[in-house]
Amino acid sequence: MNHVGTFAGLPEGLRDFGFYVGGVWHAAGDRPQSVRHSPGHGLPVTRIALCDVADLDAAIETARAAFRSRAWSGASGADRATVLLAVARGIRDRLEEFAYWETLETGKPITQARAEMADAAGHYEYAAGVARTLHGDSFNNLGDDMFGIVTREPVGVVGVITPWNFPFIVLAERLPYILAAGNSVVIKPSELTSATTLILADILAASGLPAGIYNVVTGLGESVGQAMAEHPGIDMISFTGSSRVGEKVMVAAARNFKKVALELGGKNPQIVFADADLHDAADGVVFGLCHNAGQCCVSGSRLIVEETIAERFEALLVEKFSRVRTGDCLDPATQFGAIVSDAHQQKILGYIRSGQEEGARLVCGGDTLPIGNGRYVAPTLLADVKNSMRVARDEIFGPVLSLITFRDFDEALELANDTPYGLAASIWTKDIDKGIRAMRSVQAGRTWVNTTIAGGPEQAIGGFKQSGLGRETGVLGVQEYTEVKSVHIALGKRKHWVA
Repeated sequence: MNHVGTFAGLPEGLRDFGFYVGGVWHAAGDRPQSVRHSPGHGLPVTRIALCDVADLDAAIETARAAFRSRAWSGASGADRATVLLAVARGIRDRLEEFAYWETLETGKPITQARAEMADAAGHYEYAAGVARTLHGDSFNNLGDDMFGIVTREPVGVVGVITPWNFPFIVLAERLPYILAAGNSVVIKPSELTSATTLILADILAASGLPAGIYNVVTGLGESVGQAMAEHPGIDMISFTGSSRVGEKVMVAAARNFKKVALELGGKNPQIVFADADLHDAADGVVFGLCHNAGQCCVSGSRLIVEETIAERFEALLVEKFSRVRTGDCLDPATQFGAIVSDAHQQKILGYIRSGQEEGARLVCGGDTLPIGNGRYVAPTLLADVKNSMRVARDEIFGPVLSLITFRDFDEALELANDTPYGLAASIWTKDIDKGIRAMRSVQAGRTWVNTTIAGGPEQAIGGFKQSGLGRETGVLGVQEYTEVKSVHIALGKRKHWVA
C-alpha cells in the first residue's frame, strides 16, 4: 500500500446532538446517549440521544398533523421545487461541514465525502424538476357519458431507516423524492452515523420546508427501527441495509399492510472478458472494491475472469492495489477508508481466514493496516475461489475480492447469476455485442458496462431477487412514494337503473 501522511483537523471535544421533531430541537435530557468514536482515529467525535418508542410516537403524530395541514401535501409542484432547490444550495454552501462530519463518523476519505455531498445536492436539484412535472393521466376514450382521470397523491407519513455506511447520500436518494411527492417523513438514521442527517434539519427549515414535515428520531434499530416498521401511523417504510434486517422490516410492515421500499445486500459480480481493456478493467475492479473500504452494497466483490487472462489480470490487480493511497481519512490524498467497528473488522478478517481454509489462495492483503489509532483492513485478493465458497456467497462488506475463472460466455453469466442477490453487476469487454448480451442476461438492478459504481439522479436504482423491492431516484423515485387514484366522472343525466 502507498501510505500518505497524517492530516491535522480533529475536533476539540464531542459535538452533542439532540433529536429533531416538529421543527424543534430536543435535548437528550435523561435519555441514554451514544458516543461515536471515529473509525479513522479512534477518538470520540459525536454524541446522540437514544430515543425510545414514546419519542417515535410523538414524531409520527407530528408528521401526521403536518401532512394533514396541507401546508406541504397541498403545495404546488412549483412551491415544492423552490424549497428543494434552496436545500441544494444550502448543502453546497455547507459542503465542507457536511463532508467533515461524514468523514469523522464513517471513516471514509474526505475526498469521497466531498463528492458524495455534491452528488446529494444534485439529487435535490433533480427532484425539484420532477416535483414540477409529476402528473396523473386522463382518459377521453370512455364515451360521451364518462370522463376518466388518474391522479398521483402523496402516500402520507413515510418512515426512512438509513444505513451507517452512506448516511447522507442514501438519504439524498430518498428524501428529496419523498418530499417532491408531498409526503412528510420520520427519519431513523444509524446510531453510528447520525450527524449529517441532523445537521440537514437546519437547512431544510431555512429553505422553507414547513415544520413537522422533516423529523429525525435517533436511536437503535432493534427498538426505534423495529417500532417504526410496525407502527400503524407510518404509511410507507423505506429501509436500506442488510437482507436479513430487510426481511424483518418486511414482516413487520405486513402486519398493517404498509408499502415498503427496500435496498438490501449484494454479492455483485465483476465480469472481465479476455477482450476487455485489462488496464481499465483492473482500475475499475480495484476502485469498486476499495470504494468506502468495501463497505458498500454495490461493491464488486466477486471477480469473474476469463481463464485465459486470469494470471495476467491477477498481476495487474496486485500492482494496482500496491498504489492505492492510504492514510489519515481527513487527508485529501487518501483514497482508502477505515472499517466501521471492531466487530466488523473481526468479521472481515474471519472471512479471509475462512476463504483460505476452504482452499482459496491469498494473493495480497489479508491483514490490518497500521494507520494511527484507526481501524483499517488491507485490500485483499483471494484467488482460486469456487462459487460455492462462503467468500463467494456471503456479503462480507469489506475490501475482500474473490477471483473466480470462467471458460466461455455462458459459464460467465451462470456464475454471475448463481447468487440469491441481484443488486449490481459490472461487465468489462470491448465487444459491444457481447456487452449488451451480458447486460441483458445478468440479473442485477444496477448494471455497468466498462465502468462501475457510476450514475446520478436521472436513472432509478434498486435490486432484483433478495436485493430489494421498489426503485429509488429518477422519475420512478418520486412515483414510488405516491398512491394512484383512478376516478370516473359521469357526464350528463344518469340513466336510472331502477325504473
